[in-house]
Amino acid sequence: MSTDQQHGAALGGGPFLREFLRSPLRTAAVRPSSARLAARMVAGVPERGQPVVVELGAGTGAFTSAIQRRLGGRGRHVVVELNDRFAAGIARAYPSVEVVRDDAVRLPHLLAGLGIGPGTVDVVVSGLPWIAYAGQPPLVESVARVLSPAGVYTQFAYTWTRWAPPARRLVEGLRGAFEEVVTSTTVWRNLPPAVVHLARRPRPQPPA
Repeated sequence: MSTDQQHGAALGGGPFLREFLRSPLRTAAVRPSSARLAARMVAGVPERGQPVVVELGAGTGAFTSAIQRRLGGRGRHVVVELNDRFAAGIARAYPSVEVVRDDAVRLPHLLAGLGIGPGTVDVVVSGLPWIAYAGQPPLVESVARVLSPAGVYTQFAYTWTRWAPPARRLVEGLRGAFEEVVTSTTVWRNLPPAVVHLARRPRPQPPA
């Protein structure tokens, strides 16, 4: 069994289902994302240099594992996870990852506490449900504020929720905060099937 498979077994679907039953709006899924979806989500992580990668809502680590594999020990990988159990599991399974147990809407403040200033993050990968984007201040703007001018932001959405008003507002928010927003074809090898929104070139944001 590979290291990634071991991590998947340790942080797999059982804990995810339990957390979904405790708080379905915050967890928003009953099982981890597939390897195919994870590969789409982390495609923007540079394979060279020392990138700063921030992951929002790591859950049981499906994207965490893919990011770690792509980084290969380079750069910094920060996880912001509100759920205590998920945060503790990620910290145990991935000792090199900097885990912050907090709300992602406070992203600029949280990263400043780690010495990561605005406009310096290379990639943000979000596994958060759309409900997380309904608060104030808008989370999308917080992400745009921390990304570098060449930064990349990825957010997945289940195909069956794409046309719901909250999901459509999320896409509108992405288009307002980024100059380029591209939606992938459907990743059928995921349960449920999903798409990936990829946003580039963050627009200037007002001071927090």
